[in-house]
Amino acid sequence: MKSKREHDEVSINGEGDRKRRRRSPSPSPSPPPPSAVNGSSLSSSLLPLASYDDDEDDENGGEIEAKGSEENRSDQFESDDEEEEAHGRGRGGGRRRDVEVRRDCPYLDTVNRQVLDFDFEKFCSVSLSNLNVYACLVCGKYYQGRGLNSHAYTHSLEAGHHVYINLRTERVYCLPDGYEINDPSLDDIRHVLNPRFTMDQVFQLDINKQWSRALDGSNYLPGMVGLNNIKETDFVNVIIQSLMRVTPLRNFFLIPDNYKDCKSPLVQRFGELTQKIWHARNFKGQVSPHEFLQAVMKSSKKRFRIGAQSDPVEFMSWLLNTLHADLKSASNNRNIIHKCFQGELEVIKEKIHSRAVLEKNENGDEQVKMAGTEDGTTQDDVMLEKYRMSFLMLGLDLPPPPLFKDALEKNIIPQVPLFNILKKFDGISVTEVVRPRIARMRYRVTRLPQYMILHMRRFTKNNFFVEKNPTLVNFPVKNLELKDYIPLEPRKGETLRSKYDLIANIVHDGKPGEGVYRVFVQRKSEELWYEMQDLHVRETLPQMVALSETYMQIYEQQQ
Repeated sequence: MKSKREHDEVSINGEGDRKRRRRSPSPSPSPPPPSAVNGSSLSSSLLPLASYDDDEDDENGGEIEAKGSEENRSDQFESDDEEEEAHGRGRGGGRRRDVEVRRDCPYLDTVNRQVLDFDFEKFCSVSLSNLNVYACLVCGKYYQGRGLNSHAYTHSLEAGHHVYINLRTERVYCLPDGYEINDPSLDDIRHVLNPRFTMDQVFQLDINKQWSRALDGSNYLPGMVGLNNIKETDFVNVIIQSLMRVTPLRNFFLIPDNYKDCKSPLVQRFGELTQKIWHARNFKGQVSPHEFLQAVMKSSKKRFRIGAQSDPVEFMSWLLNTLHADLKSASNNRNIIHKCFQGELEVIKEKIHSRAVLEKNENGDEQVKMAGTEDGTTQDDVMLEKYRMSFLMLGLDLPPPPLFKDALEKNIIPQVPLFNILKKFDGISVTEVVRPRIARMRYRVTRLPQYMILHMRRFTKNNFFVEKNPTLVNFPVKNLELKDYIPLEPRKGETLRSKYDLIANIVHDGKPGEGVYRVFVQRKSEELWYEMQDLHVRETLPQMVALSETYMQIYEQQQ
């Protein structure tokens, strides 16, 4: 005669048995020991079987408030408690939950690595919940829970897919049997789900020249993988690819222990994306920044969102400031963002106030007349304001393009050396500003950052449309010496390092508001240059980097 437990597992489709297993609003009592089910002890072979009743317990020890059928239905999936298994106790301090652990699962050959994609948000494809989500290793879809009434359990019966991995704990289970699978052949899936790096591996990234092979047989370079353009998100992709060349920033985010105490989803998602880009054991040669984009949309309150083109300069400024604000602590206000990019400027601001006199003309109308001296010059009050400010990037002004065409009726595309527009920060050149009030500004760099971000103000907005300045900027790829053009003074006890090498160059192609962005980046291990535009990655010559309408650059200080 079958026991009650055996009968319930056999008659899964029985409606009466399902109703008896449903959770009631009151706390569910602990089940009786196996010997009390039929009055006799069960055989030892049945003891290790998974007890699905723990999946029915709530996070708070099984106590649930009756807040509607939909909440109760989602609550019943919240608990699949692998942590309980590790500690041997339930969340409510209850009984021990035993799950059989096996290596000889007959369904391991059904695992299909070709369809596995862990780049997307960890939500159940049925309930859209992010609690206790499992990935089916046969079809790649996400389902919630593994209890008798869960979506993963139902999927295992309907589709005949039996191998599932918990996306949080990385434990693999066989459903509907319920036992845990412990097989080393699944370690590659765990590494793709959560890439791991040791400190030695991190320090070898800029030395390693080895290519990796994807499941489809294609080769790719770790760190040089393409990023999926979900919808008009190329402005995000070029910024991500550029920041991946900043070695200290990359190394910081490759080790999750560096920011484990930070609760910001943006910081966590950026770290996960960094690990996936530099992972050498990916199943495919590209990465989708979907989870990172969702965190960006939420953190920026949809200022930057999927489906709307934005300015990479604005996104870079927002991203660096937000990461800095999320990472900084009360004890250390200078974190990895400021260590890499923060410099200092000395600003001299001249405010001009002209003296005006109110006079009446012959008709009796009042008019404003500038007060002058005996020699006819206008008397002005000049107020000087001098202060220092920090910066994360420097904006360079391009000369205006010519208004007329040449003799062949073609537009004249002027060129300007980078050194000419860098003179804006020599402390002598004057920059006229009109907002918030008319003033003359002089800037001088007093401290250079380790990584210098330059952006060319190529777009100008007016009341009617956006104009793009097509002026080409001539710049060196290596050995940019700033002290020849900007007066620099070394600080006490510090060596002046003013020579820089280019590591990333962002380019805009096309009309303003309609064009696309691409980026040239350098791979340090071979000192080769690659052109990257979304999923397209191809090697290029260093001479081609400067033959483009550059929009933003990142220079690395030579040590």
